[in-house]
Amino acid sequence: MTDASTPIELPRTFEEFNEQRRQSFLKVKDFKQAGGRLVGYLCSYTPLEVIDAAGASAVGLCGTSDEVIPAAEEVLPANLCPLVKSTYGFAYSQKCPFTHFSDLIVGETTCDGKKKMYELLGELKPTHILHLPQGRSRAHEREGWYQEVVALKEALERLYGIRITDDTLREAARLRNRLRRATLALFELQRAEPPAMSGVELMSTMFAGTFNFDVRAYVESLERLGEQRRAEAEAGGSPVGAGAKRILVTGCPVGGVIGKVGATIERNGGVVVCEDDCGGERTNRFMVDEDAPDILRAIAERYLKINCSVMTPNEDRFVATREMMEKYRVDGVIECVLTACHTFNVEAARMECAVEEAGVPYMKIETDYSSGDLGQLETRIAAFIETL
Repeated sequence: MTDASTPIELPRTFEEFNEQRRQSFLKVKDFKQAGGRLVGYLCSYTPLEVIDAAGASAVGLCGTSDEVIPAAEEVLPANLCPLVKSTYGFAYSQKCPFTHFSDLIVGETTCDGKKKMYELLGELKPTHILHLPQGRSRAHEREGWYQEVVALKEALERLYGIRITDDTLREAARLRNRLRRATLALFELQRAEPPAMSGVELMSTMFAGTFNFDVRAYVESLERLGEQRRAEAEAGGSPVGAGAKRILVTGCPVGGVIGKVGATIERNGGVVVCEDDCGGERTNRFMVDEDAPDILRAIAERYLKINCSVMTPNEDRFVATREMMEKYRVDGVIECVLTACHTFNVEAARMECAVEEAGVPYMKIETDYSSGDLGQLETRIAAFIETL
């Protein structure tokens, strides 16, 4: 734990950063200087309630830009997922304020690239690895995951010299559930015709939440935004044209490609009405049972329900996506797969079948964080929307 009296140094590369990044650095620097506890994470399987109950702020690691990938490729192979390379590159080059100031990084054994990258990241920062099972249909898989969540709780207790109680876990679960309900309320606004928000605004709002130190303040900001957009919609105002084609985006995390994929969709006559990725309904639709006798087990069970392609089998993902297609009355589905993300890329074949069997057009995009394929994406997405 950081002593508030201990001077906090910025990374060596601080002067290279643009103004926005400098401000982010200064904010987290002040937070740490005041004695704040900070835990970095990357994946939606990370049980955030346990971090909250430790009195720490959970913050997403930087990992959605291609600017540090050349640095990462000094260590990592080039033919690797951009999310993995970018996350490591930010840590390796000391260009992420959240990685730099984290007391601990929580990783997870989802894909092979990430779990091996975390070993290298552990040489730069203290890292705790959650061993995620490959499935959840067998009792030993669920029990093993529960024990992993117990191990994280114990690791945080040792790190900060504290005791995490059932009461603090239950309080954290209530607040996180409130956040999920506020998020779902925003998604619900997209059911209107036209939707109450542009998809880019919605996606950017969800992405920004991973870098917020104060969960309660973020919840309140989402609730205010929901009320504001609802009032505007009821008054007949919408930033979306009445004829925009309604698109569901699924696949890999879209945080690094909002400008490439989301903005391109909306520049070409579409609107993203449903975000079915790690920041969307795929994860936020599941709540923790706040009244469960064993609250830690309830937290573990909630996270294991997430329908990521790393799970085998993963039938619930196709069921949930088709439910969302109907709920949001989508005209088309675009699956966004990051280069070298093998699990989503392979599973895309089954997703295509599930979508087209429901009578909805489907297109898969495979991309990374560079701008090299912008022209090709523009052409493909425009052509797809034109056919709807």
